[in-house]
Amino acid sequence: MAVERKKILLRLDPVVHDALARWAADDLRSTNAQIEFLLRRALADAGRLPGNVGKMRRPGRPAKEADDD
Repeated sequence: MAVERKKILLRLDPVVHDALARWAADDLRSTNAQIEFLLRRALADAGRLPGNVGKMRRPGRPAKEADDD
């Protein structure tokens, strides 16, 4: 069962957003995934990442599922 993701409104300086978008593209992530990656890393570095947090999806396209025909 998939866990529902929280939605938030985030206001960023356009220059910061552009830099994040370029960084995300370099890492084959969406800008949203890049922000989540950075937040998780900051939480882990600060010792504040909960132990029961789900794993992030790997960068790039999801693997194709095999057909069960």
